[in-house]
Amino acid sequence: MKSSLQTPPVSVPSAVPKREAQSLQELTPQQWKSGIAAWLGWLFDGLDMHLYTLVAAPFVMQLLLASSPADPLVKQYSSWIQAAFLIGWALGGSFFGRVGDLLGRSRALSLTIVTYAVFTGLSSFAQTWWHLLIFRFLAALGIGGEWAVGSSLLSETWPKRWGPWVAAVLQTGVNIGVLLACITTYFMAGHNPRWVFLVGILPALLVFWIRRAVPEPEEWHRAKSEARQSPPVLDLFRGEVLPISVKTILVCSLTLTAWWAFQFWNQQHLRNLPELASWTVQEREQLVSKSFFIVIASSIFGNFLAGWLASLIGFRRSIALMCLGMFVSFMGAYAVPRDYGALIAWLALIGLFSGVFGLFTMYLPPLFPTLLRTTGAGFCYNIGRIAAAFGTVFFGLFSKVGDFRVALFYVGFLIPLALVFAWILPDLKLSKTE
Repeated sequence: MKSSLQTPPVSVPSAVPKREAQSLQELTPQQWKSGIAAWLGWLFDGLDMHLYTLVAAPFVMQLLLASSPADPLVKQYSSWIQAAFLIGWALGGSFFGRVGDLLGRSRALSLTIVTYAVFTGLSSFAQTWWHLLIFRFLAALGIGGEWAVGSSLLSETWPKRWGPWVAAVLQTGVNIGVLLACITTYFMAGHNPRWVFLVGILPALLVFWIRRAVPEPEEWHRAKSEARQSPPVLDLFRGEVLPISVKTILVCSLTLTAWWAFQFWNQQHLRNLPELASWTVQEREQLVSKSFFIVIASSIFGNFLAGWLASLIGFRRSIALMCLGMFVSFMGAYAVPRDYGALIAWLALIGLFSGVFGLFTMYLPPLFPTLLRTTGAGFCYNIGRIAAAFGTVFFGLFSKVGDFRVALFYVGFLIPLALVFAWILPDLKLSKTE
């Protein structure tokens, strides 16, 4: 069967209206509402996704009735729960991405937020480790879907030439959400870790406003009215679109595996530093929250560094350059044992170069046709979560009990491979005027 996609969609589609806004004052009410909805969705995304990573060891220790967060069973089951979360994220990106193409961006965005809010809140009531695994898996379906839908919503409504800066601001929403998770766990460090998940219910309130105020993009309406039927998902893997899909999947899988292994195992690495052996549990958990705060605060600057680079040299070269910086930072942090004082600067640099993930938000959706946009971006980006899920468990096997530095050192070598594939991805043309 001949594919319905004749040419690879490697340029940004035309905007409606034809003349793009030149300043914030020229943005329409629809553009403002779409931007606010996507940004808030991502903020709560960041909050709900990272509550677990910050309390994984103490909460799973409690569920297993273990005596120490360094217990091998705590390590094993907490990594399985994280793997289930990442797999759910990947499946949610594909599922809700398809929903977004079929039913509309605004409707799908509401569904994703309700999903991750409800099941994050239910995590508070887990009585066994596998209860928590199920709740985190279901919450991840919504979190993965929100990425695909939110990024497509903005790529279709905001000026195309602002793409790098929109990506930076959107990713900052995630970072601020993560900082809120850090603040939550910091102030609740002396309390039962299960109660932190109740904070994750708050995003559900956003849905009422989205459904009332945020319209579907005109570009989606136009494509929907012109199409006889929605293109099948298999069109992502046919004709000239196939190499774009494959290279995108590889870049996302490699970078996300490294990043999520870092986010998960670095927390355990910090808890088990020899200099912290005499600290109380509360003191260690507060240090973990502080360290994570530094990483994410650095990543906010990284978002704008990546956006600035993309405005100068384009998306794909910027992705490759940010990957290079992240690799060097990994080697500096984990090639040799370091105490906390020496380690923290390298962790901040890893956070800085994680700004690469902000570029994906505006770079990936326009690579695909309008009625496959959230499906393609959601699938290709979030399929990397499955790789990251297995990578989190696999690289954890390299670590001795109580020592996760070697696992983090090895995982860093995935990043240069991502750099190579990023270099051969298509460029997008950022229009100056329409």
